[in-house]
Amino acid sequence: MIIGVPRETKKDEYRVALTPDAAQQLIRAGHSVWLEHGAGDFCGFEDSEYDLVGVELFDKKRIFDEAEFIVKVKEPSDEELDMMMPGQAFFSFLHLAANANLLKSLLDSKVTAFAYETLEKDGTLPILRPMSEIAGKMAPLIGAFYLQKHFGGTGVLPTGVAGARPAKMLILGAGTVGINAAVIGNSLGMDTVVMNHSVESLVDIDKMFNGRVRTIVLSDRDLYNEIRSADIIVGAVSSPGRKTDMLVKRIMLRTLKSGAVIVDVSADQGGCFETTIPTTHSNPVYEVDGITHYAVTNMPSAYPLTSTVTLTNATFPYIKEIADLGIDAAIKTSSEIRSSLNTYGGKIVHKGLMESLGSAFGQYDPSKMRIKE
Repeated sequence: MIIGVPRETKKDEYRVALTPDAAQQLIRAGHSVWLEHGAGDFCGFEDSEYDLVGVELFDKKRIFDEAEFIVKVKEPSDEELDMMMPGQAFFSFLHLAANANLLKSLLDSKVTAFAYETLEKDGTLPILRPMSEIAGKMAPLIGAFYLQKHFGGTGVLPTGVAGARPAKMLILGAGTVGINAAVIGNSLGMDTVVMNHSVESLVDIDKMFNGRVRTIVLSDRDLYNEIRSADIIVGAVSSPGRKTDMLVKRIMLRTLKSGAVIVDVSADQGGCFETTIPTTHSNPVYEVDGITHYAVTNMPSAYPLTSTVTLTNATFPYIKEIADLGIDAAIKTSSEIRSSLNTYGGKIVHKGLMESLGSAFGQYDPSKMRIKE
């Protein structure tokens, strides 16, 4: 199979979908890997490294014209969508529940679209998890940075000092993002609080930190009480394939401290704050009612070398499985591959995506999906 790796087109996206080592393994397995010139430049992988292991270097058009299987980090651009053909397979982070226009384009083009973020294995999300770990560890550092007074922050030193309290960080969600945000917040000495609907997840966090991180069941009343005293609020809500639940309405911002910082890690899936507006690394923050908002939708791209290696480690087994079996055979054979399938033959075939946007495009039962023989 010809596997195409285009250069990323999303603003400030510095990762690449395959490392030279991963590409070499695919070539040894009998596949061809075609890379767009310069695709790995930003994360330190030069064209010469790919060329050395047998990767062929082409322009974007030829890759989209001839590759059966396209792998990227982030969603396709309008230019790339125009190049795609019916039946061509695409594998990347898509977050379609928060992007109806992209979904419509994929349906219209009848592309077979696999999404990293919905791939499930034994109840876990093995591709999303490492990127969530990175974003979770970044969130407290970003919040701490913007607490500086000259950025409009509260002026509280996040770590505190003898005789002065540290910053309070409130984390909404107890999944991978929330746990990793708590790890960094606690290690920096912040007053760290995690709120979550599931008591079981909070019990695990309480055991993990031996009570050093406070845990509270998420309710409107307790959220209102906790958010008022927070210096940093981290949105760590995860709803794979679905649009994120909005937990914090704009009216609640009036109860926050002036200069508090919101870091909405779930911005790529719609965000859990009513005031969330997706941003980029070049222009990461904006202010609403005296509150700084950080809503970058590709946070791990800030550290592209670490993120590319970690992401490729997670995606490679599935990329190879699809290439080895063929697109339709992989869908029929592997429940994990099938869980990542969002669109097929011009129809929505992911349950969570249907629940979020299906009514706008016509409901479809995945059990009735016909895979080519």
